[in-house]
Amino acid sequence: MQSRQRNIVMVTGAAGHLGRAVAAAFGAQDARLVLVDRDQRALDAAFGGASAPAGETLLLAADLLDDAQVGAAVTSAVQRFGRVDAVCHLAGGFRMGEPVHATSDANWDFLFDINTRTLRNIARGVVPQMLAQGGGRIVTVGAASASRGLAQMGAYTAAKSAAIRLTEAMSAELRERNINVNCVLPTIIDTPENRASMPAADPARWVAPAALADVIVFLCSDAARAVHGAALPVSGLS
Repeated sequence: MQSRQRNIVMVTGAAGHLGRAVAAAFGAQDARLVLVDRDQRALDAAFGGASAPAGETLLLAADLLDDAQVGAAVTSAVQRFGRVDAVCHLAGGFRMGEPVHATSDANWDFLFDINTRTLRNIARGVVPQMLAQGGGRIVTVGAASASRGLAQMGAYTAAKSAAIRLTEAMSAELRERNINVNCVLPTIIDTPENRASMPAADPARWVAPAALADVIVFLCSDAARAVHGAALPVSGLS
């Protein structure tokens, strides 16, 4: 009997709370993991020793704003495992508090760089590889709040909206080439940082990282083979 082929999954922003949940979910399926984050120490702390996910794992430090580093990470993954079946692009960032007319250049650049430029760079790195190997899956992370502009969140909602549009554009470009591109739109994710910044809120109404990870795993699975360009709300209260 022929053995089942193990999936090769690349996760960006892997050392974060969602990244760790996604790595654990794929590890439970015996996937081979390529875990990418900017800080090698954070990767080692998150995935070293007993905390390492099941299955074979490659930890790679890379600045996703640097095309060369992204390309090198993809090359390392292919050299190690032969291909990249799925990419979960989780890297992103949030800032708020400024009206549009007073948005600083620093915050504007940060939000568009981390939420859109990193996505473009990941696409540059992985899409040619997926085209060459005959297909793949890409999942990105938008935001439920990006469906409209919100006060003191203009730059953030604009950047996340742009990330959703890029996801849709990639899907339209790649669906005929056996590459599925979709995104998830979480509300507030239940993390220690969000609990600390919103102590009066009820985190039971937020999205648990493990629950969001389950949706991401589904979008990378063969069960989602007919799903293209979806922006899937994930609102919690599971």
